[in-house]
Amino acid sequence: MQVAIHAGVAFTDEGLVSSSLMANKRSLADYNTAALGPRRSRQFVKVISDSILQGSPNAEVRNNLNGLFTGDQNPDRLILSSDKFFGPRRTALQHGQIYPFAGKRTAYTESLLDGAQVKVFAGLVNPGIFIPKILMSIHEDHRQDILASTDLSCLSWLSMIEDLRDLAPQVQLTLWENEHSPLIWGDIIRTMAGLPDGAPVHDEFAFLSSLLTETGQRHVLDIVRKGETIDPNNRREEMAGVLEEYARPEKIEEELDLPGWNADVVDAFTDLYEQDLAAIRAMPDICVL
Repeated sequence: MQVAIHAGVAFTDEGLVSSSLMANKRSLADYNTAALGPRRSRQFVKVISDSILQGSPNAEVRNNLNGLFTGDQNPDRLILSSDKFFGPRRTALQHGQIYPFAGKRTAYTESLLDGAQVKVFAGLVNPGIFIPKILMSIHEDHRQDILASTDLSCLSWLSMIEDLRDLAPQVQLTLWENEHSPLIWGDIIRTMAGLPDGAPVHDEFAFLSSLLTETGQRHVLDIVRKGETIDPNNRREEMAGVLEEYARPEKIEEELDLPGWNADVVDAFTDLYEQDLAAIRAMPDICVL
């Protein structure tokens, strides 16, 4: 069996992956694929987290995990989604790294799912946006500890990716830029679910449309109606043009409340983010959508 784990990251999904998987439940069943709902996905991660903290015997943990899978008709692929798989938000910025326990948690999960082929999926986001949102979402005591002990300017995704490759080399890793998610949503769902290229995805452009004015939404419908008469790459370019012209500012602009975190800081992180993405794309054993 294959187990596909959508690991977020925090602030990049807000439950959209689970909603989309549930909306495409029948299509997934045609390919013998099943998705755990939000509740069972949360329970899966809780079992993993509790067992790490408590040092539970592997046999007991496996039994608890198997209980979450009961009811699915022996699917070839099982999908779950939780932005806490790499760790809770309070641990997302520690030891000079983003998600410092991601590699260990993934390796541990793979060892528990003995015999399963584990695939991990994650949408990366500009650290200049991610870092302040994480800091402002956690308790002030945790925030002050991080600010006092961490050089935030050194934080990037590369360390996390390298840990995942070193500690869980057999786990297949698929990444994408969260900033591109509205334009590649269908590809994200198809890849996660193991659907063939071009397989229909229900409400494939609903996420994109939710970011647009009514005029932009009509343009999206016009592009969709062209169907197979338009090349997929050309369609994506047209969709990108619509997003650029008709995006609703309140839907795409981020408000960052961390004192001292300004546009210059975000711009500096943006440059580093682009360099990291180029390095990640060059890694031969990682799929980047």
